[in-house]
Amino acid sequence: MKSKFKFGSVSGIDLFVHWTFLIMMAGIFGFYVYQGWTIGAALGGIGLILAVFGCVVLHELGHAFMARKYGIPTIDIVMYPIGGVARLTRMPEEPKQELFIALAGPAVNLVIALVLFGIGRVTGTPLAASDAFQPQANLISVLMWINVGLVLFNMVPAFPMDGGRVLRAALASQMEYRNATHIASFIGQALALVFGVYGLFNGMWTLPIVAAFVFMAARQEVQHVMERG
Repeated sequence: MKSKFKFGSVSGIDLFVHWTFLIMMAGIFGFYVYQGWTIGAALGGIGLILAVFGCVVLHELGHAFMARKYGIPTIDIVMYPIGGVARLTRMPEEPKQELFIALAGPAVNLVIALVLFGIGRVTGTPLAASDAFQPQANLISVLMWINVGLVLFNMVPAFPMDGGRVLRAALASQMEYRNATHIASFIGQALALVFGVYGLFNGMWTLPIVAAFVFMAARQEVQHVMERG
């Protein structure tokens, strides 16, 4: 069984979706139908997820195009249920390069949010956060706030989020790269533990899962840097 399937290419960068994402989409559609949604409403819910999927693809392309500016090609972009990954041929050699490559993704989401805000103002769409998450909320408002959320989530200073790489780049401009990685990783693991415990005690069961993923990713980043020597 193939682990990923190609669904497009942008400027020579191949775009893939992992098979687990397809399983997730089928599961969500089945859940909607099981809950009594009509087929049309279920397809509308899937459409929203695909719109967010498109925003994440653009986020990853932001990383890829900024990396290309520094002479770092992108192998491909793979979409998973938890997000996307732009696989670079190598890591940036300078803290400034890593900083701008990391910031490029959230910057794309910020631009998308601002464009949607402008469209919403012109069309008279309610844009308050309280309006965005009502059952009959307008797609423009929902996507705008989701992109704001993507910016905030990705800027959390923990690997593998972009904020973790921004933090390491800032630290690496003042100290040795390995030390910067260790400090950024420790902060990421500490935040993961806080979020995980908070989720457990408040019944937010997905938060500990995300926290465990962040904790392991932070450890892997340290191991990767150590192996590079």
